[in-house]
Amino acid sequence: MTDQYDELLPATRRALLHRIAVAQSEGRSPSLVAAVVRDGRLVWSDARSMIDGHAPTPDVQYRIGSLTKTFVAVLVLRLRDEGLLDLADRVGRHLPGTPADDATVAQLLAHAGGIAAETPGPWWERTDGSLRPTLDDLLEHERPQKHPAGRRHHYSNPGYALLGALVERLRGDTWGEVLRRELLEPLGMDRTTLLPEHPHAGGFAVHPWADVMMPEPLTDTGLMGPAGQLWSTAADLARWAAFLAGGNDAVLAPGTLAEMRRPAVGPESDDWAGSYGLGLQLLRHDGRVLYGHAGSMPGFTAGLWISEADGLAAIALANATSGANTPLVAADLIALTTRHEPRLPEPWRPLPAVDPELLALTGPWYWGAAAHALQLKADRMLELAPLAGGTRSSRFRAEPDGTWTGLDNYYAGETLRVVRAADGSVSHLDLGSFVLTREPYGPADAVPGGVDPQGWPAG
Repeated sequence: MTDQYDELLPATRRALLHRIAVAQSEGRSPSLVAAVVRDGRLVWSDARSMIDGHAPTPDVQYRIGSLTKTFVAVLVLRLRDEGLLDLADRVGRHLPGTPADDATVAQLLAHAGGIAAETPGPWWERTDGSLRPTLDDLLEHERPQKHPAGRRHHYSNPGYALLGALVERLRGDTWGEVLRRELLEPLGMDRTTLLPEHPHAGGFAVHPWADVMMPEPLTDTGLMGPAGQLWSTAADLARWAAFLAGGNDAVLAPGTLAEMRRPAVGPESDDWAGSYGLGLQLLRHDGRVLYGHAGSMPGFTAGLWISEADGLAAIALANATSGANTPLVAADLIALTTRHEPRLPEPWRPLPAVDPELLALTGPWYWGAAAHALQLKADRMLELAPLAGGTRSSRFRAEPDGTWTGLDNYYAGETLRVVRAADGSVSHLDLGSFVLTREPYGPADAVPGGVDPQGWPAG
Protein backbone atom coordinates (compact mmCIF):
# COMPACT_ATOMS: atom_id res chain seq x y z
CA MET A 1 0.00 0.00 0.00
CA THR A 2 1.35 3.41 -1.01
CA ASP A 3 0.67 6.26 1.43
CA GLN A 4 -0.73 9.13 -0.63
CA TYR A 5 -2.73 12.05 0.72
CA ASP A 6 -3.62 14.09 -2.37
CA GLU A 7 -5.89 11.83 -4.37
CA LEU A 8 -9.26 13.06 -3.08
CA LEU A 9 -10.86 16.15 -4.55
CA PRO A 10 -10.52 19.41 -2.57
CA ALA A 11 -14.24 19.49 -1.79
CA THR A 12 -14.06 15.94 -0.44
CA ARG A 13 -11.06 16.72 1.74
CA ARG A 14 -12.79 19.82 3.09
CA ALA A 15 -15.92 17.83 3.98
CA LEU A 16 -13.86 15.18 5.76
CA LEU A 17 -11.88 17.80 7.68
CA HIS A 18 -15.11 19.52 8.72
CA ARG A 19 -16.51 16.24 10.04
CA ILE A 20 -13.52 15.52 12.28
CA ALA A 21 -13.30 19.16 13.38
CA VAL A 22 -16.91 18.99 14.57
CA ALA A 23 -16.25 15.68 16.31
CA GLN A 24 -13.18 16.98 18.13
CA SER A 25 -14.86 20.23 19.14
CA GLU A 26 -18.30 18.98 20.14
CA GLY A 27 -16.90 15.75 21.58
CA ARG A 28 -14.36 17.76 23.60
CA SER A 29 -11.50 15.43 22.75
CA PRO A 30 -7.88 16.57 23.28
CA SER A 31 -7.10 15.27 19.79
CA LEU A 32 -8.61 13.28 16.97
CA VAL A 33 -6.88 11.76 13.95
CA ALA A 34 -8.61 10.10 11.00
CA ALA A 35 -7.83 8.47 7.68
CA VAL A 36 -9.59 7.20 4.54
CA VAL A 37 -8.44 4.23 2.48
CA ARG A 38 -9.62 3.74 -1.10
CA ASP A 39 -8.96 0.53 -3.02
CA GLY A 40 -6.29 -0.49 -0.53
CA ARG A 41 -4.37 2.81 -0.43
CA LEU A 42 -4.32 5.59 2.14
CA VAL A 43 -5.69 8.61 0.26
CA TRP A 44 -6.45 11.07 3.05
CA SER A 45 -5.49 11.71 6.67
CA ASP A 46 -5.93 14.73 8.90
CA ALA A 47 -6.27 15.62 12.56
CA ARG A 48 -7.50 18.20 15.04
CA SER A 49 -6.01 19.04 18.42
CA MET A 50 -6.56 21.26 21.44
CA ILE A 51 -3.03 22.60 20.89
CA ASP A 52 -2.59 24.93 17.93
CA GLY A 53 0.02 23.70 15.49
CA HIS A 54 0.46 20.34 17.19
CA ALA A 55 -2.14 18.08 15.56
CA PRO A 56 -1.08 14.42 15.61
CA THR A 57 0.29 12.84 12.47
CA PRO A 58 -0.88 9.44 11.16
CA ASP A 59 2.20 7.95 12.87
CA VAL A 60 1.11 8.83 16.44
CA GLN A 61 -0.08 5.87 18.47
CA TYR A 62 -3.48 5.69 20.16
CA ARG A 63 -4.92 2.84 22.16
CA ILE A 64 -7.41 1.02 19.92
CA GLY A 65 -9.35 -1.04 22.47
CA SER A 66 -11.55 -3.72 20.96
CA LEU A 67 -10.12 -3.31 17.48
CA THR A 68 -7.61 -5.70 19.05
CA LYS A 69 -10.26 -8.41 18.73
CA THR A 70 -10.06 -8.30 14.93
CA PHE A 71 -6.37 -9.22 15.14
CA VAL A 72 -7.04 -12.08 17.57
CA ALA A 73 -9.82 -13.40 15.33
CA VAL A 74 -7.46 -13.50 12.33
CA LEU A 75 -4.93 -15.46 14.41
CA VAL A 76 -7.64 -17.99 15.31
CA LEU A 77 -8.84 -18.32 11.71
CA ARG A 78 -5.24 -18.97 10.65
CA LEU A 79 -5.19 -21.90 13.09
CA ARG A 80 -8.42 -23.20 11.56
CA ASP A 81 -7.15 -22.84 7.99
CA GLU A 82 -4.00 -24.76 8.96
CA GLY A 83 -6.11 -27.61 10.38
CA LEU A 84 -5.00 -27.09 13.98
CA LEU A 85 -8.57 -26.59 15.19
CA ASP A 86 -12.15 -26.64 13.98
CA LEU A 87 -14.50 -23.76 14.71
CA ALA A 88 -16.96 -26.32 16.07
CA ASP A 89 -14.43 -27.52 18.64
CA ARG A 90 -15.32 -27.01 22.28
CA VAL A 91 -12.91 -24.62 23.93
CA GLY A 92 -12.22 -27.24 26.59
CA ARG A 93 -10.72 -29.53 23.97
CA HIS A 94 -7.77 -27.18 23.53
CA LEU A 95 -7.91 -25.12 26.72
CA PRO A 96 -9.39 -27.34 29.45
CA GLY A 97 -10.39 -26.22 32.88
CA THR A 98 -12.05 -22.84 32.26
CA PRO A 99 -15.68 -21.99 33.02
CA ALA A 100 -16.23 -21.73 29.25
CA ASP A 101 -15.16 -25.31 28.39
CA ASP A 102 -18.43 -26.11 26.60
CA ALA A 103 -18.53 -23.03 24.35
CA THR A 104 -17.26 -23.53 20.81
CA VAL A 105 -14.45 -21.57 19.20
CA ALA A 106 -16.92 -20.11 16.70
CA GLN A 107 -19.23 -19.01 19.50
CA LEU A 108 -16.44 -17.17 21.29
CA LEU A 109 -15.42 -15.46 18.03
CA ALA A 110 -19.01 -14.29 17.48
CA HIS A 111 -19.71 -13.40 21.14
CA ALA A 112 -22.36 -16.12 21.11
CA GLY A 113 -20.94 -18.38 23.82
CA GLY A 114 -23.33 -16.90 26.36
CA ILE A 115 -20.54 -16.18 28.85
CA ALA A 116 -20.24 -13.04 30.98
CA ALA A 117 -19.55 -9.69 29.34
CA GLU A 118 -16.84 -8.74 31.84
CA THR A 119 -14.48 -10.23 34.40
CA PRO A 120 -15.30 -10.24 38.09
CA GLY A 121 -14.35 -6.89 39.66
CA PRO A 122 -12.42 -4.70 39.85
CA TRP A 123 -12.87 -3.11 36.42
CA TRP A 124 -10.23 -4.85 34.32
CA GLU A 125 -9.64 -1.93 31.93
CA ARG A 126 -8.31 0.33 34.71
CA THR A 127 -6.45 -2.22 36.81
CA ASP A 128 -3.23 -4.12 36.33
CA GLY A 129 -3.41 -7.60 34.84
CA SER A 130 -1.54 -9.00 37.85
CA LEU A 131 -4.90 -8.96 39.67
CA ARG A 132 -6.04 -11.74 37.31
CA PRO A 133 -2.99 -14.02 37.08
CA THR A 134 -4.75 -17.16 35.73
CA LEU A 135 -7.49 -17.91 33.21
CA ASP A 136 -9.57 -19.12 36.13
CA ASP A 137 -9.70 -15.51 37.36
CA LEU A 138 -11.32 -14.16 34.18
CA LEU A 139 -14.83 -15.53 34.72
CA GLU A 140 -17.01 -15.79 37.77
CA HIS A 141 -17.63 -19.35 38.88
CA GLU A 142 -21.16 -19.17 40.27
CA ARG A 143 -22.85 -18.24 36.98
CA PRO A 144 -20.33 -17.70 34.16
CA GLN A 145 -22.97 -18.64 31.58
CA LYS A 146 -25.47 -15.81 31.15
CA HIS A 147 -27.31 -17.25 28.12
CA PRO A 148 -27.54 -20.63 26.37
CA ALA A 149 -24.55 -21.01 24.06
CA GLY A 150 -25.23 -20.19 20.43
CA ARG A 151 -28.65 -18.64 20.98
CA ARG A 152 -27.88 -14.93 20.98
CA HIS A 153 -25.14 -12.36 20.68
CA HIS A 154 -23.83 -11.32 24.09
CA TYR A 155 -20.59 -9.36 23.92
CA SER A 156 -17.86 -10.94 26.04
CA ASN A 157 -14.42 -9.47 26.72
CA PRO A 158 -13.27 -12.56 28.68
CA GLY A 159 -14.24 -14.67 25.68
CA TYR A 160 -11.52 -12.98 23.63
CA ALA A 161 -9.03 -13.36 26.46
CA LEU A 162 -9.69 -17.10 26.20
CA LEU A 163 -9.17 -16.97 22.44
CA GLY A 164 -5.80 -15.28 22.99
CA ALA A 165 -4.88 -18.04 25.43
CA LEU A 166 -6.00 -20.60 22.83
CA VAL A 167 -3.60 -19.05 20.31
CA GLU A 168 -0.80 -19.27 22.88
CA ARG A 169 -1.57 -22.91 23.64
CA LEU A 170 -1.59 -24.03 20.00
CA ARG A 171 1.37 -21.88 18.89
CA GLY A 172 3.53 -22.40 21.98
CA ASP A 173 4.29 -18.70 22.29
CA THR A 174 2.71 -15.54 23.71
CA TRP A 175 -0.17 -14.13 21.71
CA GLY A 176 1.69 -10.85 21.33
CA GLU A 177 4.70 -12.56 19.80
CA VAL A 178 2.48 -14.65 17.51
CA LEU A 179 0.70 -11.43 16.49
CA ARG A 180 3.97 -9.70 15.65
CA ARG A 181 5.36 -12.63 13.71
CA GLU A 182 2.25 -13.74 11.81
CA LEU A 183 0.37 -10.48 11.18
CA LEU A 184 2.21 -7.27 11.95
CA GLU A 185 5.53 -8.01 10.25
CA PRO A 186 4.05 -9.45 7.02
CA LEU A 187 1.71 -6.44 6.73
CA GLY A 188 4.38 -3.84 7.52
CA MET A 189 2.62 -2.69 10.71
CA ASP A 190 5.65 -1.77 12.82
CA ARG A 191 3.76 0.89 14.81
CA THR A 192 1.23 -1.52 16.33
CA THR A 193 2.35 -2.71 19.77
CA LEU A 194 1.11 -4.14 23.06
CA LEU A 195 2.39 -1.13 25.02
CA PRO A 196 2.81 2.45 23.79
CA GLU A 197 5.93 3.50 21.92
CA HIS A 198 6.90 7.11 21.22
CA PRO A 199 5.26 9.10 19.72
CA HIS A 200 1.95 8.25 21.35
CA ALA A 201 -1.04 10.16 22.66
CA GLY A 202 -1.85 10.36 26.34
CA GLY A 203 -5.31 9.22 27.39
CA PHE A 204 -7.63 11.59 29.26
CA ALA A 205 -11.00 11.74 30.97
CA VAL A 206 -12.93 14.95 30.27
CA HIS A 207 -15.31 16.15 33.00
CA PRO A 208 -18.94 15.76 31.84
CA TRP A 209 -20.04 19.19 33.13
CA ALA A 210 -16.90 21.31 32.82
CA ASP A 211 -14.12 21.82 30.30
CA VAL A 212 -11.42 20.25 32.45
CA MET A 213 -9.66 16.93 32.16
CA MET A 214 -7.38 14.52 33.97
CA PRO A 215 -5.11 11.70 32.76
CA GLU A 216 -6.32 8.11 32.69
CA PRO A 217 -4.03 5.36 34.01
CA LEU A 218 -1.88 3.46 31.51
CA THR A 219 -2.40 -0.22 32.31
CA ASP A 220 -1.06 -3.54 31.10
CA THR A 221 -4.15 -5.73 31.29
CA GLY A 222 -2.23 -9.03 31.23
CA LEU A 223 -4.38 -12.01 30.28
CA MET A 224 -7.19 -9.66 29.21
CA GLY A 225 -4.90 -8.12 26.58
CA PRO A 226 -6.52 -9.90 23.61
CA ALA A 227 -9.76 -8.08 24.42
CA GLY A 228 -8.32 -4.59 24.02
CA GLN A 229 -4.63 -4.08 24.72
CA LEU A 230 -3.20 -2.88 21.39
CA TRP A 231 -1.87 0.55 20.47
CA SER A 232 -1.72 1.57 16.82
CA THR A 233 -1.70 4.51 14.42
CA ALA A 234 -3.96 5.79 11.67
CA ALA A 235 -1.35 4.76 9.09
CA ASP A 236 -0.97 1.23 10.47
CA LEU A 237 -4.73 0.78 10.74
CA ALA A 238 -5.03 1.88 7.12
CA ARG A 239 -2.81 -1.09 6.29
CA TRP A 240 -4.97 -3.33 8.47
CA ALA A 241 -8.14 -2.08 6.74
CA ALA A 242 -6.58 -2.76 3.34
CA PHE A 243 -5.82 -6.31 4.47
CA LEU A 244 -9.32 -6.89 5.88
CA ALA A 245 -10.78 -5.68 2.59
CA GLY A 246 -8.57 -7.56 0.15
CA GLY A 247 -6.78 -10.30 2.03
CA ASN A 248 -3.16 -11.34 1.78
CA ASP A 249 -2.33 -14.95 0.96
CA ALA A 250 0.67 -14.81 3.30
CA VAL A 251 -1.65 -13.93 6.19
CA LEU A 252 -5.24 -14.99 5.46
CA ALA A 253 -7.06 -15.81 2.24
CA PRO A 254 -9.83 -13.50 0.96
CA GLY A 255 -12.33 -16.34 1.26
CA THR A 256 -11.68 -16.69 4.99
CA LEU A 257 -12.00 -12.93 5.48
CA ALA A 258 -15.35 -13.07 3.67
CA GLU A 259 -16.40 -15.78 6.14
CA MET A 260 -15.45 -13.51 9.03
CA ARG A 261 -17.77 -10.71 7.92
CA ARG A 262 -20.90 -12.82 7.51
CA PRO A 263 -23.36 -12.54 10.43
CA ALA A 264 -22.76 -15.48 12.74
CA VAL A 265 -25.86 -15.11 14.92
CA GLY A 266 -29.21 -13.92 13.63
CA PRO A 267 -30.25 -10.35 14.44
CA GLU A 268 -32.80 -9.89 17.20
CA SER A 269 -35.00 -7.50 15.17
CA ASP A 270 -35.99 -7.09 11.52
CA ASP A 271 -34.65 -3.54 11.37
CA TRP A 272 -31.20 -4.48 12.66
CA ALA A 273 -28.55 -1.77 12.63
CA GLY A 274 -25.66 -3.93 13.81
CA SER A 275 -24.58 -7.56 13.82
CA TYR A 276 -21.44 -9.60 14.42
CA GLY A 277 -19.48 -12.11 12.38
CA LEU A 278 -16.33 -13.98 13.39
CA GLY A 279 -14.39 -11.17 15.04
CA LEU A 280 -15.86 -8.40 12.89
CA GLN A 281 -18.77 -6.12 13.68
CA LEU A 282 -21.31 -5.27 10.99
CA LEU A 283 -23.05 -1.91 10.83
CA ARG A 284 -25.82 -0.49 8.68
CA HIS A 285 -25.09 3.18 8.03
CA ASP A 286 -26.30 5.62 5.41
CA GLY A 287 -27.78 2.89 3.24
CA ARG A 288 -24.75 0.60 3.18
CA VAL A 289 -23.47 -2.34 5.23
CA LEU A 290 -20.05 -1.77 6.78
CA TYR A 291 -17.78 -4.18 8.59
CA GLY A 292 -14.93 -3.51 11.01
CA HIS A 293 -14.95 -2.76 14.73
CA ALA A 294 -15.34 -0.10 17.39
CA GLY A 295 -12.97 0.17 20.32
CA SER A 296 -12.57 1.93 23.63
CA MET A 297 -10.29 1.82 26.64
CA PRO A 298 -9.98 4.40 29.43
CA GLY A 299 -8.63 7.51 27.72
CA PHE A 300 -9.27 6.37 24.14
CA THR A 301 -11.90 5.52 21.54
CA ALA A 302 -11.45 4.13 18.05
CA GLY A 303 -13.46 3.18 15.00
CA LEU A 304 -12.58 1.34 11.79
CA TRP A 305 -15.13 0.52 9.10
CA ILE A 306 -14.94 -0.89 5.58
CA SER A 307 -17.47 -0.64 2.76
CA GLU A 308 -16.88 -3.53 0.39
CA ALA A 309 -19.26 -2.11 -2.20
CA ASP A 310 -17.45 1.23 -2.34
CA GLY A 311 -13.86 0.02 -1.95
CA LEU A 312 -13.52 2.39 1.00
CA ALA A 313 -12.37 2.19 4.61
CA ALA A 314 -12.08 4.85 7.31
CA ILE A 315 -10.39 5.12 10.68
CA ALA A 316 -10.93 7.58 13.53
CA LEU A 317 -8.94 7.70 16.79
CA ALA A 318 -9.39 10.00 19.79
CA ASN A 319 -7.74 10.27 23.20
CA ALA A 320 -10.66 10.84 25.55
CA THR A 321 -12.62 8.19 27.43
CA SER A 322 -15.93 9.49 26.09
CA GLY A 323 -17.27 12.32 23.98
CA ALA A 324 -16.05 11.97 20.40
CA ASN A 325 -18.01 9.11 18.83
CA THR A 326 -15.13 7.83 16.71
CA PRO A 327 -16.98 4.77 15.33
CA LEU A 328 -19.70 7.08 14.03
CA VAL A 329 -17.06 9.49 12.69
CA ALA A 330 -15.37 6.68 10.75
CA ALA A 331 -18.70 5.57 9.28
CA ASP A 332 -19.52 9.16 8.32
CA LEU A 333 -16.16 9.55 6.59
CA ILE A 334 -17.09 6.67 4.29
CA ALA A 335 -20.50 8.18 3.60
CA LEU A 336 -19.01 11.61 2.86
CA THR A 337 -16.37 10.22 0.52
CA THR A 338 -18.97 8.21 -1.36
CA ARG A 339 -21.29 11.19 -1.61
CA HIS A 340 -18.59 13.44 -3.06
CA GLU A 341 -16.77 10.80 -5.11
CA PRO A 342 -18.98 7.78 -5.88
CA ARG A 343 -17.08 4.76 -7.04
CA LEU A 344 -16.81 4.44 -10.82
CA PRO A 345 -17.88 1.07 -12.19
CA GLU A 346 -15.32 -1.00 -14.02
CA PRO A 347 -15.55 -0.60 -17.81
CA TRP A 348 -17.47 -3.34 -19.60
CA ARG A 349 -15.15 -5.57 -21.57
CA PRO A 350 -15.98 -8.62 -23.67
CA LEU A 351 -14.67 -12.03 -22.66
CA PRO A 352 -11.42 -12.83 -24.50
CA ALA A 353 -12.67 -16.30 -25.48
CA VAL A 354 -15.84 -18.32 -24.99
CA ASP A 355 -16.40 -22.07 -24.82
CA PRO A 356 -19.22 -22.72 -27.36
CA GLU A 357 -20.75 -25.39 -25.12
CA LEU A 358 -20.96 -22.93 -22.24
CA LEU A 359 -22.39 -20.24 -24.49
CA ALA A 360 -25.08 -22.69 -25.57
CA LEU A 361 -26.16 -23.06 -21.93
CA THR A 362 -26.99 -19.38 -21.53
CA GLY A 363 -30.45 -17.89 -21.83
CA PRO A 364 -33.83 -18.92 -20.43
CA TRP A 365 -34.34 -21.94 -18.19
CA TYR A 366 -37.43 -22.96 -16.28
CA TRP A 367 -37.90 -24.44 -12.86
CA GLY A 368 -41.40 -25.75 -13.40
CA ALA A 369 -43.18 -22.68 -14.75
CA ALA A 370 -40.80 -20.15 -13.13
CA ALA A 371 -38.56 -18.48 -15.70
CA HIS A 372 -34.84 -18.01 -14.99
CA ALA A 373 -31.95 -16.52 -16.94
CA LEU A 374 -28.48 -18.08 -17.04
CA GLN A 375 -25.54 -15.84 -17.92
CA LEU A 376 -21.90 -16.65 -18.60
CA LYS A 377 -19.20 -14.58 -16.90
CA ALA A 378 -15.42 -14.58 -16.79
CA ASP A 379 -13.54 -17.69 -15.65
CA ARG A 380 -16.46 -19.95 -16.64
CA MET A 381 -18.56 -18.42 -13.88
CA LEU A 382 -22.33 -18.75 -14.27
CA GLU A 383 -25.06 -16.51 -12.84
CA LEU A 384 -28.63 -17.78 -12.45
CA ALA A 385 -31.47 -15.40 -11.57
CA PRO A 386 -35.27 -15.73 -11.55
CA LEU A 387 -36.76 -13.26 -14.02
CA ALA A 388 -39.50 -12.33 -11.55
CA GLY A 389 -36.91 -11.32 -8.96
CA GLY A 390 -36.54 -12.76 -5.49
CA THR A 391 -33.79 -14.12 -3.28
CA ARG A 392 -32.66 -17.13 -5.30
CA SER A 393 -30.15 -15.40 -7.57
CA SER A 394 -26.74 -17.06 -7.28
CA ARG A 395 -23.31 -17.09 -8.81
CA PHE A 396 -21.69 -20.44 -9.54
CA ARG A 397 -17.98 -21.18 -9.60
CA ALA A 398 -16.71 -23.67 -12.16
CA GLU A 399 -15.12 -26.82 -10.70
CA PRO A 400 -12.52 -29.11 -12.33
CA ASP A 401 -15.03 -31.99 -12.58
CA GLY A 402 -17.34 -30.01 -14.89
CA THR A 403 -19.85 -28.99 -12.22
CA TRP A 404 -20.42 -25.59 -10.60
CA THR A 405 -20.70 -24.65 -6.91
CA GLY A 406 -23.08 -21.95 -5.69
CA LEU A 407 -21.38 -19.00 -4.03
CA ASP A 408 -24.18 -16.99 -2.46
CA ASN A 409 -27.80 -16.71 -1.37
CA TYR A 410 -30.10 -19.75 -1.45
CA TYR A 411 -27.81 -21.94 -3.54
CA ALA A 412 -24.58 -21.24 -1.65
CA GLY A 413 -22.60 -24.50 -1.53
CA GLU A 414 -25.06 -26.36 -3.77
CA THR A 415 -23.93 -28.17 -6.93
CA LEU A 416 -25.12 -27.26 -10.41
CA ARG A 417 -24.56 -29.93 -13.08
CA VAL A 418 -25.47 -30.39 -16.73
CA VAL A 419 -27.44 -33.59 -17.37
CA ARG A 420 -27.16 -34.98 -20.89
CA ALA A 421 -29.49 -37.26 -22.87
CA ALA A 422 -28.36 -40.53 -24.41
CA ASP A 423 -27.41 -38.76 -27.63
CA GLY A 424 -25.14 -36.32 -25.76
CA SER A 425 -27.44 -33.32 -26.03
CA VAL A 426 -28.31 -31.30 -22.95
CA SER A 427 -31.45 -32.65 -21.27
CA HIS A 428 -31.66 -30.36 -18.25
CA LEU A 429 -29.76 -28.72 -15.40
CA ASP A 430 -29.75 -30.28 -11.96
CA LEU A 431 -29.34 -27.78 -9.14
CA GLY A 432 -29.31 -29.58 -5.80
CA SER A 433 -32.14 -31.85 -7.14
CA PHE A 434 -34.07 -28.94 -8.66
CA VAL A 435 -34.55 -29.59 -12.38
CA LEU A 436 -34.31 -26.69 -14.81
CA THR A 437 -35.49 -27.29 -18.38
CA ARG A 438 -35.55 -25.30 -21.59
CA GLU A 439 -39.36 -25.30 -21.71
CA PRO A 440 -41.82 -24.86 -18.83
CA TYR A 441 -42.36 -28.39 -17.50
CA GLY A 442 -40.60 -30.07 -20.38
CA PRO A 443 -39.27 -32.48 -21.42
CA ALA A 444 -41.62 -34.67 -19.40
CA ASP A 445 -39.09 -37.42 -18.72
CA ALA A 446 -36.81 -34.94 -16.90
CA VAL A 447 -39.48 -33.43 -14.65
CA PRO A 448 -40.01 -35.10 -11.25
CA GLY A 449 -43.59 -36.31 -10.93
CA GLY A 450 -44.10 -36.26 -14.66
CA VAL A 451 -46.26 -33.92 -16.73
CA ASP A 452 -49.93 -34.06 -17.71
CA PRO A 453 -50.03 -36.08 -20.96
CA GLN A 454 -52.16 -33.38 -22.59
CA GLY A 455 -49.47 -30.78 -21.87
CA TRP A 456 -50.29 -27.11 -21.97
CA PRO A 457 -53.77 -26.41 -23.49
CA ALA A 458 -53.43 -25.41 -27.12
CA GLY A 459 -56.55 -23.29 -27.20
